[in-house]
Amino acid sequence: MRALMTASELAKIIALVAVDIGKSDEMARAFPVLWPKISPQQEYYATAVDWFTIPDETVTSFDVVDMLDAGTSLDQDFMTYLKCLTELHKRRRKYGLILQRQPLPTMVQVSPRALMEYGPDFPPEALASWLTWRKFFYDLDNRSAQETGYLFEPILAAAIGGEAKSARERVVRRTDDPTKGRQVDCWKVLPDGTPLAYELKLRVTIAASGQGRFGEELSFARDCSSSGAKPILVVLDPTENDKLTGLQAAYREVGGAAYVGDAAWAHLEDEAGATMASFIERYVRVPVASVSSFERVIEGDTTRRSLILQDLQARLEGNELTISLGGHRRLVERHEDQSLAADGDDDSE
Repeated sequence: MRALMTASELAKIIALVAVDIGKSDEMARAFPVLWPKISPQQEYYATAVDWFTIPDETVTSFDVVDMLDAGTSLDQDFMTYLKCLTELHKRRRKYGLILQRQPLPTMVQVSPRALMEYGPDFPPEALASWLTWRKFFYDLDNRSAQETGYLFEPILAAAIGGEAKSARERVVRRTDDPTKGRQVDCWKVLPDGTPLAYELKLRVTIAASGQGRFGEELSFARDCSSSGAKPILVVLDPTENDKLTGLQAAYREVGGAAYVGDAAWAHLEDEAGATMASFIERYVRVPVASVSSFERVIEGDTTRRSLILQDLQARLEGNELTISLGGHRRLVERHEDQSLAADGDDDSE
């Protein structure tokens, strides 16, 4: 499933970049006829997706090329900013399609789980709905997490002037087997020739599972050092735990660096430069911080947190799905795509 952009949609994204970096007047003068058609009236997150997707056949691919040339001349980071914003927009558009098309689970998928709750608390009719809604929300959350994962590392890597490297490229080799490489979230070479190998993380959890995976994370810093690169750990969530403490120590022991919480955001923005720092702040940090601000620390203990949840109501009538949270409501027009039913499902016990 792909979210394809028309020329007019891409032109609107380009116009938004110009507005964000304070170059809208220059673009308006350069494209006096085109600009009124594509100029955004609000910031990106305040603009409905429908505004971007309204087709306008008077905007051509030649207009897009001319706008790209003009934007590049206005700011050296114009194309990087555009690349990151386009990636964000593409993932949001794709997730919008997932909301519309993700099928409801079938009883074959969920009915065995009735054994956990079958009884007087839920009669069978209610239990059937409960199991279906629960699995449906799980599927949506799983796909949301996938799209976020695909988005998060590439845009931060591009913003700070680096790029992801696959294990096949072997810019970092395994110490115990130099014929094998390590995947690197962001590879950046400084002007003095020093290579930096970034590990970018939203958070480090204390989950008991995945001990082998954690061993891989600990060895990454050592593998970077033996490959001649400086390892840098960036974790946006400031919540401390034993694993995070150990991970920071592993990086610092080999001459690397670790940035957590506010220090991580500050490091990313310092490395990005003024234009891309504004992108990180506007499109990544502000949304994450805004949503996270509703979680409260309990009695000063950062490992204990609470959130007062708004009342949830879900309603499906025909092809219209309505999700209500407190006094807020979202309506989704649904057109199920059965090809998505098995993609990403794991019902093994």
